[in-house]
Amino acid sequence: MPYPKIELHVHLEGTVQPETLLEISRRNDYALPCTTAAELRELYEFRDFAHFIDVWVLTTNALRTAEDFRQVVADYAAEAASHGAVYIEGIFSPSERIRRGVGWDEIFSGYCDGAAEARERFGVEVRLTPDIVRGFTLEEAESVVRHAAKYRDRGVVGVGLGGLEAQYPPEPYEPAFALARAEGLASVPHAGEVAGPESVRGALDALGADRLRHGIRAVEDPGLVRELAGRGTVLDVCPISNLRTRAVHSLEEHPLPALVAAGVPCSISTDDPAMFGTDLTRDCEAARSLGLDPRSFYEAGLAGALCDDATRTRLASIGETFDWPATTATLVTMQTEESDGKG
Repeated sequence: MPYPKIELHVHLEGTVQPETLLEISRRNDYALPCTTAAELRELYEFRDFAHFIDVWVLTTNALRTAEDFRQVVADYAAEAASHGAVYIEGIFSPSERIRRGVGWDEIFSGYCDGAAEARERFGVEVRLTPDIVRGFTLEEAESVVRHAAKYRDRGVVGVGLGGLEAQYPPEPYEPAFALARAEGLASVPHAGEVAGPESVRGALDALGADRLRHGIRAVEDPGLVRELAGRGTVLDVCPISNLRTRAVHSLEEHPLPALVAAGVPCSISTDDPAMFGTDLTRDCEAARSLGLDPRSFYEAGLAGALCDDATRTRLASIGETFDWPATTATLVTMQTEESDGKG
């Protein structure tokens, strides 16, 4: 039985496995640039961040109907549950789909249906946090917020900011996030991944970030790290994604241990698991290899979760009753045996 996990940072479009993408593209009569799963996996391989965005858009153009969006959530919930996930906050980028002619309600209702199915079939609580896309207009950004607010009673809990971070700083989107706060939605922007501490500062000051997606480059500014620790701002850290995108050069150089040592709570997530060749177990094991205790990143996930009080109480109970010491001992034994076997 895997230990329980809370995942706060996963792009639902980036969870779609090649085989599923082929199935959906055929259903929608959408021509992909590849005809086999193997070719798609090769296309997925990261070259640079701009290429990743291009591939992400190219492949997710296959997603057209509420049924597609429902399937994406349900399929990922099934996979994540097999890795111990009990709570997920899924990201999606509706305005990119809107530009391709898909309707707002088709998108939001499909994802919300998937979240309901995830709870009923797999026992995984899913909340949704649509992203505003950097480089899109402020009018489009505010449309995302207004439609997110419309679906608050179906599990939409916040609004994010994603896309080309280095090219588009957070400050121009301040009005959209002010609208989100007025609508009772949390602010969960990407910041501090490919851009430095100034991106984190902008997300905090201009966007009123309740939590930061990535945020790891805050480590370059000790004063900012102290502020994050003092605020208790949770960072959604995705170790393997950071390696794939070359935000860090090696796992050994990852700033995660330094951030945790400084008192910054860090949850662990996959980001775009299908496109980065990872899963929730692999990312959590990467964090554990850096010295983090699984209970600590579960508790950071709980602290950062944007759920209702009843769900928070249930998640807290899972964490409090689980036998963490026994799990840690088992993991250490397995790691030792694996090392001895290699020797």
